[in-house]
Amino acid sequence: MRPLMLAAAAALLTASAAPAAPALKTAVFAGGCFWSVEKFFEARPGVVRAVSGYAGGTVRNPTYMRHPGHLEAVQVTYDPAKVSYAQLVDYFFHHIDPTDTRGQICDFGPSYQTAVFVGSPEERRIAEQVRGQVAAELKAPVATRVRDASTFWPAEAYHQDFARRNPADYADYAARCGRDRALKAVWGGRS
Repeated sequence: MRPLMLAAAAALLTASAAPAAPALKTAVFAGGCFWSVEKFFEARPGVVRAVSGYAGGTVRNPTYMRHPGHLEAVQVTYDPAKVSYAQLVDYFFHHIDPTDTRGQICDFGPSYQTAVFVGSPEERRIAEQVRGQVAAELKAPVATRVRDASTFWPAEAYHQDFARRNPADYADYAARCGRDRALKAVWGGRS
């Protein structure tokens, strides 16, 4: 019995000496159509997952047909050992038109407005700092708001990974919308 106890103790010590994997974190961004926001975040190194959904409203269990007060948003799960929150916020701003007050590019209305949802004073400080840098870079007022985090509600399954699962439909939407052309007009080649 004694050798078994020694082996168990050694295994325990070995397991506790192994470095812990960094905890993943989440951030929520609203940047117009969630299909586009999900697509560009999924391409960002350090992002583990991007989920389309709704945030910012008070209606419980919103749906695409009924989400008053909510913005179309994306919950980004990321590895902070590979990408920082500040880098994600900067990346977000450079993939939207932060000066658009009507919504986002071809999608107009309150649910398409842009926002960074923050979950802590540190996230608010970072988001406000990046927002200020963007305003200085564009030499224009920034319409994107920094808002307190609220419940994030995942969108219906047919919205998840839409661009990847429906490349022809997404390409048609993107072409009709003119998102790439609009972002180039805002950012030049910097997006």
